[in-house]
Amino acid sequence: MSEGSGGISNLAALRAFVHKTLCDRENILSDQFAMTESRLIRQGQPCGLQFSLQGPRSIRLGAIWAADRNLLYFYDACGERFLKLELASQLAASLA
Repeated sequence: MSEGSGGISNLAALRAFVHKTLCDRENILSDQFAMTESRLIRQGQPCGLQFSLQGPRSIRLGAIWAADRNLLYFYDACGERFLKLELASQLAASLA
């Protein structure tokens, strides 16, 4: 689905890919704006991660990784989904 999503095999690569994709969406300098993440919990079990990037001019971008489906959903500054990717390799074991 995307050229860059094939090389994601661990959480560090996932974080880097999400950060770059969000920064590229709004032409944000990636070295100047950090990304935060929160673990998503369903019925007491981790089920994914939510990423958030606060950019200049109160721009807020986000992404959700649904571990059970191994999908990444990206959201722009208006809250609309602009990209959905299925990861090539399963990372679910990384949440435990």
